[in-house]
Amino acid sequence: MAAFEAIDATSVTERESAEIAGELGLYELELRKPRDAAEHLAWSLERRKALSPAQLRRFTDGLVTAMSFVHTLHLSVDPPDAEVLIDGTPIGAPRRTYTLYFEPGKHLVRARARGRAEGSQGLDAMAKAETTMTLNLSNVAATSAEEGAVASPPKEAAKGSAAVASAARAPGPPASWPGTVRIGGIAVATATAAAGALFLLRAHVVHGDLREGDVRRRAQGWTSSTCRDANAPAACADIHGQIEERNLFATLGKGSLATSALFGVATAASFFTEAALFGTAPAAGGLRAAPVATAEQAGLIVSGAW
Repeated sequence: MAAFEAIDATSVTERESAEIAGELGLYELELRKPRDAAEHLAWSLERRKALSPAQLRRFTDGLVTAMSFVHTLHLSVDPPDAEVLIDGTPIGAPRRTYTLYFEPGKHLVRARARGRAEGSQGLDAMAKAETTMTLNLSNVAATSAEEGAVASPPKEAAKGSAAVASAARAPGPPASWPGTVRIGGIAVATATAAAGALFLLRAHVVHGDLREGDVRRRAQGWTSSTCRDANAPAACADIHGQIEERNLFATLGKGSLATSALFGVATAASFFTEAALFGTAPAAGGLRAAPVATAEQAGLIVSGAW
């Protein structure tokens, strides 16, 4: 849902957001990505008042199809501000209840909150199945911190320990600037990928409107040469405007995805550059980035911690 979190609410209406989510879900269903399709179609249908009856039918049918390939989890979390992680990855803003979709296989659902004991539960996901799960995080007793505390070391020993810890944490030049460059590259790649996805989705929506309008006009007797006649109807100007809008968004989308792929490759290459220049391998707990691309889309998979 990163692309939708990047939408500027002042420039995109709720109807447009719902349409984009639904069209993206149907597109993902064609690409055989039922989990992503179910997530985006459900997001769109939550805003059903903004959809037309035809869109409501299409998106509902798509969600039914997607759910036949995934496991549906109805999750409740207490406290509601707890962070939820699926297989180690946070899933977004905290809330009390979630409806989540999983590909078949084994998964781990975790929740954590400040001052609470972490809760987790395994899930053996199966297609066409539904599960209800509740994670209640208990308060951490104040005495547990006291029992785990150790006596303060002598003053001199404490100074020595602090100096050693500081020296261990301080990164040298080879470890500091590559990390900064990678974070910048990841940020640019992610932003351009999100923008590209939105541009292409908008082009797809406009193209769908043009196609539906063409069907209506042909039923009214229009032909392919109607807008080329000297006495062309006034509606032809709107049609040309839609075509230009579709082509513009398609071009912007492809350019943004190409830029994202370029920065993704450059970020991945920085790992090999660091090893070649400084003779050191990236830390096992650092960032790992891998660019991915298909004939229709491109992006960057990033894992690790920073």
